[in-house]
Amino acid sequence: MKKIVIALSALAVLLTACSKDFINPRHNSSVPLDEYFNTPERLFQCLVAAYDPLEWYDYAFGQYDNLHLIFDVMGDDVYAGGSNEGDQPIIVKTHYYTLTSTDLPNQMWTVNYSGINRAATVIKYVETAEGVPEATKKLYVAEAKVLMAYYYNMLWKLWGNIPYWDELLVAPYLADQLGHDEVYAKFIALLEDAIAMNVLPMKANVGDEGRVTKAMAYMLYTEAVLYQNDQTRYQTALNYMKEIISSGQYSLVSDFAGIWEESGEWCSESIWEINYISEGGIRDWDNSIATGGQVNSILTGIPAPKNVPDYHEGWGFGTIAKSAYDMYDDDDIRKDGGILNFAKYAEEHPGAEYTPRWQDTGYWNRKYIAREGGNHGYKASDNVNYCNNERIYRYAETLLNAAELSVLLGQDGSSYLKQVRDRAHCHDTGVSREDIIQERHKEFVGEGKRYWDLVRSGLASSVLKSANHEWRKNDWSESKKYWPIPQGEIDKDPNLVQNNY
Repeated sequence: MKKIVIALSALAVLLTACSKDFINPRHNSSVPLDEYFNTPERLFQCLVAAYDPLEWYDYAFGQYDNLHLIFDVMGDDVYAGGSNEGDQPIIVKTHYYTLTSTDLPNQMWTVNYSGINRAATVIKYVETAEGVPEATKKLYVAEAKVLMAYYYNMLWKLWGNIPYWDELLVAPYLADQLGHDEVYAKFIALLEDAIAMNVLPMKANVGDEGRVTKAMAYMLYTEAVLYQNDQTRYQTALNYMKEIISSGQYSLVSDFAGIWEESGEWCSESIWEINYISEGGIRDWDNSIATGGQVNSILTGIPAPKNVPDYHEGWGFGTIAKSAYDMYDDDDIRKDGGILNFAKYAEEHPGAEYTPRWQDTGYWNRKYIAREGGNHGYKASDNVNYCNNERIYRYAETLLNAAELSVLLGQDGSSYLKQVRDRAHCHDTGVSREDIIQERHKEFVGEGKRYWDLVRSGLASSVLKSANHEWRKNDWSESKKYWPIPQGEIDKDPNLVQNNY
């Protein structure tokens, strides 16, 4: 059963950019803000508000910014799709490496800084709250610090050189822009502080699924360390992976395809997911930050399907490259467990068809496309209330992280790699770092990880060439690593230095 912790509170700290409007909190009460968070109930509202922006990645403030789709269209497995090049142009420009400061998924900036501000609010007011046990205060601070690090990790990977602050700002509500290495040093230290507090559970208690855990913090830490190629922290990261493994609280599931069904949410393999609900969902096009479901399922769903009993109609974005499907052995359960080969499906369901759209391949991201009945019980718009959770960290990645870190440290990590391959019925035997990157490629198609793996491993410049792509005209280059800073932010703070994209 899905447990939901994320819900919009009466706090309503609505944020937009690094200006006064962005950083000036408001709440629906006549009580002065400095006196508002002084009860256990209100402090918990404050914490819940720090989680809220996680749901907004999917769709917020008029933009489709789903994490998996936006990240994957920069790689080699997923195409933009839709009706044509003019349909959701920011997705297409992200796909083509032609972003500008005025045409980009700029709401990712807004969403992440919203989360940072809310996390900083928790940290500021937790000490003055009355009637809250010290253990609870420490837990809230640890959660807030990990959330802040998560939001900064996102901004850092996308923009690199960004304003950094971890305490609530005061007028004129601006922060110094730091270089990408400085940003990494700041938020990894913040994460280390949270871990050192030793108050986070290894796994969430029943009813708390979706809250930060020690395992989630360890996975975030390792993701950042590997992306930075920070050799000084490899051993610590490996120790964290081993601690998750030895805890016995997580395990691979035999049914890979089942992970992506509603019944597979928070299974034994799940370390952290972003929760969405359809039952009672009130999210709507004009109320995108309300509690409810997500829109990515309909966005990446099959267009105009007929005689397709299992899947609901969608808009045809995020088609999967044939090369991604073909890289698997036929008996690898990830091949059809994660990718829907429509031609094969039609053989099993005579009469099944759909209307192809732009960049159609016949292959769909089975992990997230709209299921029939996937928006059951919605109250507002059906299209923005699909209940498919975003799987962020899985135990399979813990094992692959342990394998890669072992190799990087000159140790034997083959036993970790073998577990992932055995579950998948994969026959590969290589154990080099390159082999592990390829195993990640097979494991995480459509989960928003491939592009980052190519960049951090130095493969992006050779793999992401227009010659290897059916539609791209531009090669990826090192200058494409960091997106242009949104022009609106440059206009608000003339001291910001634009990235050379």
